[in-house]
Amino acid sequence: MLKNVTVTLPEEVALWARKKAAEENTSVSRLLGGILEKQMRSSDEYWEAFERWQQLQPLDLDAENRLSREAANGRG
Repeated sequence: MLKNVTVTLPEEVALWARKKAAEENTSVSRLLGGILEKQMRSSDEYWEAFERWQQLQPLDLDAENRLSREAANGRG
């Protein structure tokens, strides 16, 4: 479902938006909607990934018992 909103833009931003919308053969409304949706999804994806990362169990790494560079690369 689409919702109408009113947006106030500086004149030069509105001019850019009109030109960009014309280049993409769309309306300013759809252009702004697409930009905002992309930003929203990007933000949501980041925070979802961040929350999943926080829930990961820490790895039990011991620097004293790590492989040497040669052993890790199959040379030792």
